[in-house]
Amino acid sequence: MAPGILGAYGGLNKRELLDSVFVGELSLDGGVRGIRGTLPIAIEARGRKLRRLIVPAVNAREAAMVSGIEVYPVKSLRDVIHFVNTGNGIAPVTVDGDTLLGEAQHYAVDFKDVRGQQTAKRALEIACAGGHNILMIGPPGSGKTMLAKRMPTILPPFTFEEALETTKIHSVAGVLDSGAGLVGVRPFRSPHHTISDAGLIGGGVIPRPGEVSLAHNGVLFLDELPEFPRNVLEVMRQPLEDGTVCIARAAMSLTFPARFMLATAMNPCPCGFHNDRTRECRCSPPMIQRYVAKISGPLMDRIDIHIDVPAVNYKEMRSTSVPEASSQIRDRVIAARQIQLQRFAGNRQKVYCNAQMSSSHVRTFCDLSADCERLLERAMTQQGLSARAHDRILKVARTVADLEGQPAIQSKHIAEAIQYRTLDRTYWA
Repeated sequence: MAPGILGAYGGLNKRELLDSVFVGELSLDGGVRGIRGTLPIAIEARGRKLRRLIVPAVNAREAAMVSGIEVYPVKSLRDVIHFVNTGNGIAPVTVDGDTLLGEAQHYAVDFKDVRGQQTAKRALEIACAGGHNILMIGPPGSGKTMLAKRMPTILPPFTFEEALETTKIHSVAGVLDSGAGLVGVRPFRSPHHTISDAGLIGGGVIPRPGEVSLAHNGVLFLDELPEFPRNVLEVMRQPLEDGTVCIARAAMSLTFPARFMLATAMNPCPCGFHNDRTRECRCSPPMIQRYVAKISGPLMDRIDIHIDVPAVNYKEMRSTSVPEASSQIRDRVIAARQIQLQRFAGNRQKVYCNAQMSSSHVRTFCDLSADCERLLERAMTQQGLSARAHDRILKVARTVADLEGQPAIQSKHIAEAIQYRTLDRTYWA
């Protein structure tokens, strides 16, 4: 609006600026402040064949991620007038997105810092290799949160397209680091259990992305899962199924992407020491049942792996052996993901990992031998596993086979996948 008014009163030399877009918030002192959503605006401007984008200086790196359009940073309305009238004095901002992405992919945490918990680490490796949602159950202080925070370090590195997708969401939400201009690492979002359903899914008079969208292409970690209100947990069922969130208002309807890995953690009972070898549980069986019943069956149906995380003993904590680093685990995860991408390459449905397979995919890609059939049937019967656990076991077994580079699912893969469903029998039978 300001350049238009200036042009009408003769303050600008050019009468028409059909090839330029001006975005920013004009303050009372003539400064140009930063705004949200600069990256989507730049993408839209390029789509409309516009040549120049004039943006606040704090948003310039973000907008420059879009190739094919010239981005000029300004700090005040005076800069805008000078740029339009003289055509020089302000150089366009250029950013090498691939280089910036490579420099940004560093994590402050690593799996080599975690002592013990080999079974839990193995389960997390399988979860990341196949995109499976995971539930960790264990007493306080067993390392559930520490393990979850290191999940992004073993996921495949961001591609530039994934980084742009995630950056757009963070830009619209107003949580993007203006100095970086790009979300270079997979997000890890860990909302508190007092969060509202609108905070988790998104909403507001002008709809904004929620935590499930901010975790797009990354990990959403819900600690102390039974402490979340029931209605908050239930609203996650649609994004877990569809990978998107649709927010409808009277004036508009917006759809935000929300394809994330769900990692959850909980105590086995209200006091936290049920089945613990060192401390006595003070909870009665009805108290334990009421506690775990706070998590509904439909939500549990969307979690593929349940793993017990016991307390670490003294010898493991003081061991001098160096645990495996995240980089070593990530190499195996990347190799398994490549196998899955090749498997689903010719499929019309958008499937990128084993966890996203439909029932028809399971029948096609999870063919079992006679030995595997007998093992699975015996487990379903003897352990009292539900029918909904059947497909989950096959998906996880397919991922275990991919980690070993095996084209066919073997009995040992089925056996390992079954052990990640035993909590169905223990808690939710």
